[in-house]
This record gives sequence, structure tokens and C-alpha cells, in this order.
Amino acid sequence: MKGGDYRAREANVYRLAEVSNNIIDQCVAQGVPFAREYGGMLANRSFGGAQVSRTFYAKGQTGQQLLLGAYSSLMCQVNAKKVKLYTRYEMEDVVIVNGRARGIIAKNLVSGKLERFSANAVVIATGGYGNTYFLSTNAMGCNCTAAIQCYRKGAYFANPSYVQIHPTCIPVHGDKQSKLTLMSESLRNDGRIWVPKKLEDAKKLQRGEIRGADIPEEDRDYYLERRYPAFGNLVPRDVASRAAKERCDKGYGVNNTGLAVFLDFSESINRLGKDVVEQRYGNLFDMYEEITDESPYETPMMIFPAVHYTMGGIWVDYELQTSIKGLFAIGECNFSDHGANRLGASALMQGLADGYFVLPYTIQNYLADQEVWPKVSTDLPEFAEAEKGVEAEIDRLMNIKGKRSVDSIHKELGHIMWEHVGMGRTEKGLKEGIEMIKKLKKEFETNLFIPGSKEGLNTELDKAIHLRDFFTMGLLIANDALSRNESCGGHFREEYQTEEGEAKRDDENFFYVGCWEYQGNDDKAPELIKEPLEYEAIKVQNT
Repeated sequence: MKGGDYRAREANVYRLAEVSNNIIDQCVAQGVPFAREYGGMLANRSFGGAQVSRTFYAKGQTGQQLLLGAYSSLMCQVNAKKVKLYTRYEMEDVVIVNGRARGIIAKNLVSGKLERFSANAVVIATGGYGNTYFLSTNAMGCNCTAAIQCYRKGAYFANPSYVQIHPTCIPVHGDKQSKLTLMSESLRNDGRIWVPKKLEDAKKLQRGEIRGADIPEEDRDYYLERRYPAFGNLVPRDVASRAAKERCDKGYGVNNTGLAVFLDFSESINRLGKDVVEQRYGNLFDMYEEITDESPYETPMMIFPAVHYTMGGIWVDYELQTSIKGLFAIGECNFSDHGANRLGASALMQGLADGYFVLPYTIQNYLADQEVWPKVSTDLPEFAEAEKGVEAEIDRLMNIKGKRSVDSIHKELGHIMWEHVGMGRTEKGLKEGIEMIKKLKKEFETNLFIPGSKEGLNTELDKAIHLRDFFTMGLLIANDALSRNESCGGHFREEYQTEEGEAKRDDENFFYVGCWEYQGNDDKAPELIKEPLEYEAIKVQNT
């Protein structure tokens, strides 16, 4: 609750904590190789935002190992013919029959054909909208099309302005990059973040005249340890990211762009020995060296914040049902558990909890309604109408026949989002950003070029569909940020900060979930609906 800056639902967070231990047992049973103490007990370590060791981990690749465990269990069910997988398909629309979600329209990405699927209920688990910013740590295929189509059909979108910018990512190198690489938060356990104390040292680093290892200890500013002695380098992610930006804005950045800080392991290597550090973080160090051609054993890592996770998402009730009956949203694509800022490891916790320990029980309450029992035919007019709408939209995009590629427009959108709706937001910047997004959207709709045809495999067409929805998402993020005249978690309005530069919440006026309702047209401003937050056990604190 505190980590989310008191903007999460208390009941949902309590339930997440209740089932969290079951997740570990479930994953161990699936074969996830969690780290263990010498005696065989599961090991723990600290993570950002926590002052105690509470995180179970698997070296520096916990998420990947959990994914492999979940995939293995899924494939077991596929092999048992209880689950059928449709790989290389994307959901293009949700079908509403008599006010209930009763199916989807999906595009076969290989053949290009649209297909209809009917169901008793629809569950979307399609991730976040971080790729609106073009450069993010998300996989390049991640998109918000399924969520935005649900929003267009009437599902509320909650707290879109809560975007997490992760403090430990490899900095941008030039303008040809298509994604950014995350360095695990676990590195902050033993790495110390610093910049030079002297501005002239920073300038020499930027010119390449000296290296980080050349700066003596007494001339290093371990700014997180200095400003937050209780947490040190393990402050919550939003705090660490803003602190890095503040140092770089003041001119203390350490690479040629001036947009990087050091993450240094020399003290840990001296204290623990190189072997221990290699055992803990060897795979991450190898990955860093592959990308940058520098060894973190010999020279400090360079890191800088990047878009990583989105706390906002489709609004859901306590049973994870959206404002459309029969449509459920789980994991990152809903808004339910993290408030304004997610703590380390909590995305894995929420995704596993929603899928294994919450939805299997709550969806039963919906399916107990006998009205949803009969199977609906995909020949119903609602399916035909939804498919026709998707087909018409694909034709519209294909027939623009302009001169600009999808990526060139998306990159420009990402730049607008980062500069105007990024880590530091202002009323003036947000209003400018909204106008710039609208102008670029017109350019997209009149000057887009998609090569090839709509039949068969066409990744440029798929990217164009995603970009159409990133524009809608970008405006949602900006409008929500503009309406929230406070700073909290991942949403930082520069007009609302303390004298020390910390986020200044306004609990009197903004203690609510901001839900946005679609008004029937992408060009029409959405309407804000407020869900008041109710706390019974937790006392809201300012520090």
C-alpha cells in the first residue's frame, strides 16, 4: 500500500498478500529452480522498496524461470487435450451479445485471415501499454490493441497515467534502437549508484577523457544513500528513477549523452569476492558485456531509467470483471493491485495470483448464471458486424498509401510521450503533448505507408494496427496526467513537489481511481468517472 503511494485498492492488495505464499508452493511444484540456502530452504533477498528480505528469486532471471514453469504446466494441459493453443494470432475485437462478452475476432498473423471465436466468458491477459513510448523494456510485439478494443466497446480504463519508469536499464545508444534492455532490480542489492561530485569530472566522462574507475572514492556522490539513508540504493523505483533524472538534468550524467549514472560493484567484489558476485549476477554481467563491450567486474555499469511497466489498465471489480459483463482482465492489463507504483517482483506475484488463485474462483460466480451456459453461434449478426468493422479498419489503413513507415511515426510518438508525458510532467508540457499527439495522429491517418497486402503475413500491417491504438493510449495517459493535479508514484507533476523534490500527494482531492469511459469516437475526449478509495486497516501517511 505504501509502495503504491496509497493509490491502490486495500481489499485487492490484502488478497494478493493472502495468496502470495501459495504462489511459491505452486511454482516449486512446477519445477521453478528458486535459489536455496545451504540447508535446502528457499532463500530470500531484498528488492526495491522493501527494507526486509522478502523476495524469492532464481539468480538474476526469476521472471524467465517462472515463465518456463508456467509454460511447462500449460503444455502439459495442451498435451492432455484440455487446452487448445492458437499461436501467432492476435485479438482484434471483443464481441458483445445481449450486453455480455461472448467471443472475440482474432487475426491469424500468418494467413492474414480473420477468425471468430465464441465463449461463455472472455479473459484478456495481454500485458501493458509501455510500448506507447516506442523505446521500452517490453518485447517489441507487446501492444495494447486488445485492451483498447475492450475500452472502445465500453470497458473503463483506470489510472492510465501511472507508468513505471525502471531505474536500472542500459542507456540509449543512438537513434537506431528499437527497444531497451532491463538490468534486473536485484543488482541494487549489491551495486551502489553514484555520479561524480565535481561537475568537471562529469564533463570529462562525457567527453571520454576519463573512465568511472579513475574517479577516487572521495569524489563520488552516492546520492541515493545520501538522500535516503533508511533505504539506500533500495528505494522504490519511482524515487530512484526521478533521482537519476535530477542528477543528469543538473549535468552530472556519466556517458556521452549525459543520460546515465553509474551502478558500481567494486565494493561488493572487495567485500564478498568476485566468485560470490559472479554466482549471484553472472548472467546479468555477461548480458551487459555483450551489449556494451564493458565488463562490470572491472568498470562500473552505466544505467538510466526506461519505461518498463504500467500500473494503469482496464478497470476491474474485486472479482476481476470489467465494466462489461463476462469480460475479465488479469495481470498487467488490469489496474487492480499496484496503485501508483509497483514494487519489485510484484508483477510476477500479481500475474500468478490472478491466474492461479483468484480468477479460477471468482469467474465461477459469473458462470453460475445459467444465462451464459448455452453456446452462442459465431453466425450471429454481432459476430458478423464485429468482423466487418475489423475488416473495414484494415482496408482503411492499407488504402492510406502515404510515404511514412509505421516505425518512423511510432518513433516520433515515443519521443513526444517521453518528453511531454514522461518522468517529469507539467500542465504546459501535457497540453503541448496532447496537441502534438493529435497532429501526429492526422499525419498517421493521411501519410502512412504499409507495404504488401492484407493477405498473408504482413508485420507492417500488424504494427500499424498497434500504432493506431497507441495513439488512443497516448492521449489517455496524457489526459489522465493532466487531470491529476498531484504527484504520486509513477505520476510526477513538477508543479506538485516538496522543497526536497519529492512527490507531493493531494489525498483530499485525488484519493480515487480515475476511470475513463469511451465516448464513441477516438477524437472525442473520454469522460472521467471517479471510484473513491476506501481504507479500513491502513492509515494513509505522508512520509
